[in-house]
Amino acid sequence: MTQKFKKIGLIGKPNHDGANSTLQSLHSFLIALGCDVLIEQRAGQQMQLEDKELVDLVDLGKLCDLAIVVGGDGNMLGAARVLSRFNIAVIGVNRGNLGFLTDLNPDSFEAALEQVISGEYREEERFLLEVEVYRHEKLKSSNSAVNEAVLHADKVAHMIEFEAFIDNDFVFSQRSDGLIISTPTGSTAYSLSGGGPILTPDLNAMALVPMFPHTLSSRPLVVDAQSEIRLKLSLNNDDNLQVSCDSHIVLAVMPGDEIVIKKGDSPLRLVHPKDYSYFNVLRQKLNWGNPLY
Repeated sequence: MTQKFKKIGLIGKPNHDGANSTLQSLHSFLIALGCDVLIEQRAGQQMQLEDKELVDLVDLGKLCDLAIVVGGDGNMLGAARVLSRFNIAVIGVNRGNLGFLTDLNPDSFEAALEQVISGEYREEERFLLEVEVYRHEKLKSSNSAVNEAVLHADKVAHMIEFEAFIDNDFVFSQRSDGLIISTPTGSTAYSLSGGGPILTPDLNAMALVPMFPHTLSSRPLVVDAQSEIRLKLSLNNDDNLQVSCDSHIVLAVMPGDEIVIKKGDSPLRLVHPKDYSYFNVLRQKLNWGNPLY
């Protein structure tokens, strides 16, 4: 059952003229509709607002029932890693390039957004990855990822060695530039560039995509998202290794470390206008062919 939204949080790319303009328009539009509006404090610094309207991202997640993210997919990913912890719906206004996760047009968002606020929308849940680094069986660091976790060296074209286990079953050992572990959300991002499969958002699955493996027989592997993936790094590796989460957060790893990647407990509530179609987005963003007739 859909809900009507009353308390709206606005999040935008700081110091970006286009995003600032759209935030101003959104703020005026939502106030005119009678909504209570809060703005993430970094995005609202250039707006003439009262202090009580500016909150940090965590408080915005706690206090609002809908968050509107203005920017590109990168801005959505950064906000989503925080907002997924709260029972808040999220929608995006595209001020980036591709915009797989940001549905609304910044020049004509009014009609679609008014429908969403009144309860006319489609909702889906997108799961995140939980990424943990263990050293001598002790947890050293952790973070989450909406799109993907990537094991790689900090130098370009540098081969690393590791073993992969799924639910404690040995799967393969590999020498490659690294490994991408992708959610369905991330399957149209870095994983796609690496030759990975597109996973529709309703799939409860993860894709393991090797990066330039030193063998012709290595292929992407799709596994159930309830699986636990464990990567054990060879002691023969150099020291400068990393795990990147959505290309935003970097966790340092060392030879002999183990990386555990599994489905997170808190999904992202993503809402779309009623006429949203995932396959229509794919056709537009990936320049697939139009219907023949």
